[in-house]
Amino acid sequence: MPIGARKIVSQLLAECNIRIGGDAPCDIRVKNEDFYSRALVDGSLGLGESYMEGWWDVQDLDGFLYRLVNARADERVWTWRTVAAHCVASVFNLQKRARAFQIGERHYDMGNDLYESMLDESMIYSCAYWESATTLEEAQKAKLELIFRKLDLQAGQRVLDVGCGWGGALKLAATEYGIEGVGVTVSRAQAEYARKICEGLSVAILLKDYRDLHTVFDRIFSVGMFEHVGAKNYRTYMETMHRSLRPDGRFLLHTIGAAEATNHSDPWIVKYIFPNSMLPSQGQITRALEGLFMIDGWQRIGAHYEPTLLAWRRNFEENWPRLKASRDERFYRMWRFYLSASAAAFRAGTIDVWQALLSPKPDRKRKSGPGEGIQPRVARAPAQSFNSRMPSA
Repeated sequence: MPIGARKIVSQLLAECNIRIGGDAPCDIRVKNEDFYSRALVDGSLGLGESYMEGWWDVQDLDGFLYRLVNARADERVWTWRTVAAHCVASVFNLQKRARAFQIGERHYDMGNDLYESMLDESMIYSCAYWESATTLEEAQKAKLELIFRKLDLQAGQRVLDVGCGWGGALKLAATEYGIEGVGVTVSRAQAEYARKICEGLSVAILLKDYRDLHTVFDRIFSVGMFEHVGAKNYRTYMETMHRSLRPDGRFLLHTIGAAEATNHSDPWIVKYIFPNSMLPSQGQITRALEGLFMIDGWQRIGAHYEPTLLAWRRNFEENWPRLKASRDERFYRMWRFYLSASAAAFRAGTIDVWQALLSPKPDRKRKSGPGEGIQPRVARAPAQSFNSRMPSA
């Protein structure tokens, strides 16, 4: 270990109110002296990997990571990996059609037993809404109902769920609102599960990329999928949603967002959790929908994600005894680091969750697509205003 590495890391941690070997919950206990140089050379990737390998520990992991994020310690450790990630993403389209199924294969197909152990019974894998909820199940249903109210779902409407996950949202929409649904996903495990729970309902689950959609719907919603689209494809995504929506329809986009625009994600997250992912900025979203959609409402609910992530972590930890039969300790520490780091980022407010309610911009030259010549089944209700900043949950 270089002599100065420990001194530099110690000083950086001290500025975050973290001591090495201290007795406070957020103080770090270093077990391998190579940790210091690794953290400096590899930044966040080295921090996460060294935790996975047991080089360091801390009692309050999300609290420790919150202090680092809140103090912007990552900006103090600028590594070659960050520069490389920016350059690669600038030159290549990492989320092109040929790579679309990688996120499904590497993340969502890890095993339904993992997600069943972590999520609520509806298997909803996105920010819940805790405004009046006391359990994860209640909070996830409240989130879906919030979305469905904004969309003004009505019986008989054809509804598209882009990135439908394990089908929980479409199942609720079909059983309680009487819609006819189509869900698309790039995960084989999700598709098989969703088809099973939606059996007997007017719901079809398709294993396909969003760019291959060519049918028109009354309503569209996309929850927690836009994070996999990539900046080079934002306009294509919005054009696809526009051609897939009736002129009098509504589109609800629910996505995690970043305060500043970028073209890549954190190196550790990309390597171990979400390959080819990146968070959009508000400016990137609005530029992508310019000329296609009008914004009827924009709601921030990021304060609700920290309690969601901590609930998932509790479930994961409680169910680890039966999960570890097919997974090792390194996976346990990796998954725990992922959930804790995400909770820390939302607590620090460096990332947010947005729900954008969109309607197609009037265009007399727009061509009719399949189903567009049909008269609306219901009159369009006035769009409500959802421009509110949610209180902390």
